[in-house]
Amino acid sequence: MSNLFGYHSGQYVNNYSEAENKQFTAAFSQITEGFRVAMEQGLGAEDEKVQELVRQHYEFCLQFWKPDRDSYKSLAMSYILPSPYQESYEAVANGLGQYHYDAMVIFADKNL
Repeated sequence: MSNLFGYHSGQYVNNYSEAENKQFTAAFSQITEGFRVAMEQGLGAEDEKVQELVRQHYEFCLQFWKPDRDSYKSLAMSYILPSPYQESYEAVANGLGQYHYDAMVIFADKNL
């Protein structure tokens, strides 16, 4: 998979077809765009619309692995520490990695 999924994606065997990979990329991009729009609208990380985006993100992750509270929060941490994930989010919008992190931590604490 491309760097869109970050450094750790190389740990997983990609047995998906080209069409499936394109579908994953499109779905992930749509979720990321939703976060960008919500952030630019000034919605807080705890807002129900933002938490719905996190639920979509979590369900996206479930296609590849099942994170528990700690592992999902660890993934969120990679969005704010120097990493390909952080670089990808910051390329979309300045501060998006932190915004996504904050929302994921709230979701994990409430739901996982």
